[in-house]
Amino acid sequence: MDILQRLFEKHFHAPAAEVQPLQGQLGGSGRKIVRLAGAGSSAIGILHTVREENVAFLEFSRHFRRHGLPVPEIYEEELSEGAYLEEDLGDETLFQFLMENRDGPAIAPRVVEAYRKVGAVLPRFQVEAGRDLNYKVCYPRATFDRQSIGWDLNYFKYYFLRLAGVPFNEQALEDDFGRLTKFLLSANHDYFLYRDFQSRNIMLRDGQPFFVDYQGGRRGALQYDVASLLYDGKADLPPELREELLDYYLERLAGLVKIERAEFMKHYYAYVYVRIMQALGAYGYRGFYERKEHFLQSVPYALENLRWLGEHVQLPIALPALLECFRAMQDSPKLQELSTSVRTLTVRIFSCSFHRQMPSDVTGHGGGFVFDARSLPNPGREERFQTLTGKDTAVIEYLNQEESVHQYLANVVSLVDASVSTYLKRGFNSLMVSFGCTGGQHRSVYLAERLAKHLRGMSGVEVVVRHLEVEKMELEKMGL
Repeated sequence: MDILQRLFEKHFHAPAAEVQPLQGQLGGSGRKIVRLAGAGSSAIGILHTVREENVAFLEFSRHFRRHGLPVPEIYEEELSEGAYLEEDLGDETLFQFLMENRDGPAIAPRVVEAYRKVGAVLPRFQVEAGRDLNYKVCYPRATFDRQSIGWDLNYFKYYFLRLAGVPFNEQALEDDFGRLTKFLLSANHDYFLYRDFQSRNIMLRDGQPFFVDYQGGRRGALQYDVASLLYDGKADLPPELREELLDYYLERLAGLVKIERAEFMKHYYAYVYVRIMQALGAYGYRGFYERKEHFLQSVPYALENLRWLGEHVQLPIALPALLECFRAMQDSPKLQELSTSVRTLTVRIFSCSFHRQMPSDVTGHGGGFVFDARSLPNPGREERFQTLTGKDTAVIEYLNQEESVHQYLANVVSLVDASVSTYLKRGFNSLMVSFGCTGGQHRSVYLAERLAKHLRGMSGVEVVVRHLEVEKMELEKMGL
């Protein structure tokens, strides 16, 4: 980490007082990611041993910024040590924003709007920035070509089908792979293909999307990236929303390149299939082979997407062996057991004012916790905090200095953790936790955020946070 601290001091002319590992952002990339902060500044530091990937990311980042695209600024780099420093875009991903603003299949309008913003920017990466990109730095291939597709299909065959025990006819499946590859490559593939365009690689800052993790990009077809976004496994977008967002993407794409919708759709679902297979290969490798079980939580969502496609989509080419594999996957006892064992408990966390609106139970289950934070020191009594909330740094620092707050939070965490553990074992799918205070603006918001941060990343747990009074404040500012 010394090299990252040196790069931080070189750029900001001050030492990094804090270095926080961001292990949750590692995924399957093998990169080490940390946040460095000091003297009122922060940055994200990356350590990665694959020089070619680093070169691709750095050159792509600078190229995209020249085109005015929202990607992180590169502050400093030291390629000889596999290190670089980039702009800190915060912690909120599009996936997290989606999970916090949905109730089952119902997705809040502000999430749909965020997806529309993303769909509006994607064509600019693909077409505008793709025209003069230096594809010579792409790694491991400059184009999503026959070999690239072959890698993905074999990844699926050997690391998912084989390890999941799904039977298949090797030669018949290879014949289908050959037909599928030829068909995929018959689409115009003279655009930039982001490669991993999914909700966890899109950051939200002040409601605007920023994009990361495009170091695997290469030349390819338009259909792949929008398929990646809309069939992103755990995001689990409803079919009608997928159609709406696809239409919006095509409208924005039409402003940059002449394209016939029918020609685009001819190849679209074939790219959906190949993207799902690539993801399943990754889940199988990380989950079945490396025994990282949290990757297997995404498998049931991918299987459901394949089931829906089988019922609603007719491909223009015959792939009998591959479609038989998909049917065998649906019937596989091992995968059925996985689907039932990978349960998700949604913990809904609210902040509110006891003098105004109390949270309502949308699940119909009742129960849960209601914690009264009015015994804690109240930042709202000080004028300097009047316009701030429990999400603002000044309020957080104020409450962090109070020992009573830490004791209170420790007791809350102990109670909630015990319930989460029991609910997961018994297969429950919902737990509600509410924090109330006088105004619903400072203490309750702070506690809700702290508990949410503690629970995020737990296997089998999804966290949804709502701040009822803060939402009202934001609407009032907008004149609504």
